[in-house]
Amino acid sequence: MKKIYFLSDAHLGSWAIEHSRTHERRLVSFLDKIKNEAAAVYMLGDMFDFWYEFRYAVPKGYTRFLGKVSELTDKGVEVHFFTGNHDQWCLDYFEKECGMTIHREPCLVELYGKEFFLAHGDEFSDDRMYRFMRAGFRSRFLRWMFSMLHPRWSLWMGHGWARHSMMEHKVKGDTPFQGEEKEDSVIFAKEYLKMHSGVDCFIFGHRHIDEDFPLGNTSRCIFLGDWISTFAYVVFDGNTIERRYYIEGESKEL
Repeated sequence: MKKIYFLSDAHLGSWAIEHSRTHERRLVSFLDKIKNEAAAVYMLGDMFDFWYEFRYAVPKGYTRFLGKVSELTDKGVEVHFFTGNHDQWCLDYFEKECGMTIHREPCLVELYGKEFFLAHGDEFSDDRMYRFMRAGFRSRFLRWMFSMLHPRWSLWMGHGWARHSMMEHKVKGDTPFQGEEKEDSVIFAKEYLKMHSGVDCFIFGHRHIDEDFPLGNTSRCIFLGDWISTFAYVVFDGNTIERRYYIEGESKEL
């Protein structure tokens, strides 16, 4: 039985990450290693540090990553791309040119008889300012206004904003797991289970933390970590759900 893989938060192209080409190649190396044993790969958001797709133009770069994704989809591997807060401004390029399936909202999927709830995770933030900003970024009118700028300036502005966000994140560090009473995604998952008790696993990105939190007797909530420092991912073989690292070309269990 082929395996299902989950990963998130590579932030490819970030101006705040040194050796961006090496960073991309490590992710490509991982995808190349799993291409013959994968049935599907779920990328749960922020794979790019900033992506803004114009109707007749796309950002330069990422050729190794997008080429490897295209190779996987050409082989029949399903690649699912969830938009995150850094790369939500995509149109149809990934679908038409790379064969990916785009998800702009959280979704519930059945995989090998188990139910998975998948989302980037920023959707569940209880921070009012963040929710206001998120609504602005998703506004069709504001996106249209932004698209009126020449790509030379709009992409420069976008990458500059993303770099500032990443550098601030580096200075403050990752906010540790807040516990079931304060972690927004866990609060959401517990409420969701009251109406959909059959969910076996919730998987989220966004927070850049490695955490596997039990929800009752049968369900669990997994945070995917990132592909910047921990290179963490989750693999499901039809029976077990395991969290692993990919480091220096070698995969090992967490």
